[in-house]
Amino acid sequence: MRLNVIGLGYIGLPTALMLAKSGLKIVGTDYNTDLIRTLKEGKLTFEEMGLNEVFKEARANGIEFTTEYQKTGVYLLAVPTPYLQESKKLDPRYVISAVNSVLEVCEKGAILIIESTVSPGSIDKFIRPEIKKRGFIIGQDIHLVHAPERIIPGNMIYELAHNSRTIGADDRKIGEYVKELYSSFCKAEIVVTDIRSAEMSKVIENTYRDINIAFANELAKICRKDNMNVYEIIRIANKHPRVNILQPGPGVGGHCISVDPWFLVGDYPDLTNLILTARKINDSMPNHVLGRIRDIMREHRVNDISKIGLYGLTYKENVDDTRESPALQLLQKMDEHLAFGIKVYDPLLKTRIVDHQFMNFEDFLNDIKILVIMVGHDHIKSNMDLIKDKLVLDTRNICEFEAYTL
Repeated sequence: MRLNVIGLGYIGLPTALMLAKSGLKIVGTDYNTDLIRTLKEGKLTFEEMGLNEVFKEARANGIEFTTEYQKTGVYLLAVPTPYLQESKKLDPRYVISAVNSVLEVCEKGAILIIESTVSPGSIDKFIRPEIKKRGFIIGQDIHLVHAPERIIPGNMIYELAHNSRTIGADDRKIGEYVKELYSSFCKAEIVVTDIRSAEMSKVIENTYRDINIAFANELAKICRKDNMNVYEIIRIANKHPRVNILQPGPGVGGHCISVDPWFLVGDYPDLTNLILTARKINDSMPNHVLGRIRDIMREHRVNDISKIGLYGLTYKENVDDTRESPALQLLQKMDEHLAFGIKVYDPLLKTRIVDHQFMNFEDFLNDIKILVIMVGHDHIKSNMDLIKDKLVLDTRNICEFEAYTL
């Protein structure tokens, strides 16, 4: 029996490759014809530590790539789950579309595993009705499972193998069967539970992290108000055995921490005061960075915005993923205020995605006076000697010399 992985992005592709590397017969499906052609040619669509080696092993084991859904007994869906900007509720259209495409071709008794992160109750609200509408009997014709992904770009392969997983299923036997599938590559504990508990556990994991980051960011603002060193204060506070304050930053990006808490806000607006406040704090950080840039420009009488350079367009260090990145949020804020011409550079991006983006680091530096470090890539850490004579706003606290901070 083959397993059809639907959606070959940052989550689906590494998962498909790990399953294939483990000896399972895997077919990866995606509607993006360019992506499928690239994978068939033996080329990866994004960079990730260790991914190329796994890709080679998966190909040697016969993994297939296609734009067509397959007739098989197991499907794994890893499609996007954005939120609606106005209501903050889950936008389920991609999951619903993928489920309907599966139902058109699946074998009777097929297992449908949804890895995409969804808000609690989404499978009851959106997926079960679609299945019933087509005349399928859930538990007989189709078995539903929710196995939310739990990996982070930059360390995907290690985390796929070593992070614990949650399997939510209607039927315990089906849950145990899916657990065996994941055990083919996952060495950590795999918990089998009900679907709604699996949905909720994933969302609150990322919400917990968002709240902790918001606390650090609010501390940064308080300390800036009275000219205190937030990093020194956090360092001292963390010496307490039960205190672990995170580091502040220019905002929260990625498709998990910056998105999942909104699902709870959208579904439980009267009960999510803390979560909503945390989201607002983290979303405000690009504006805070903009204010710090303004302060430095005024202090040094720099009146030309084109003499400012943003280093880092990805949402975190050492990955090429720009989804929801604080730097792009900051550029959007500047665009809204008719502030054009700021320079940008990111060593991990091989193509231009914004205006005034440099592809050569030294050319970038030669054209600016104020450098704003938005992402702490290893590249910038190894080139401190090239930036020490610039006016530097270090939003990641990585500089080895005195610099402006949040």
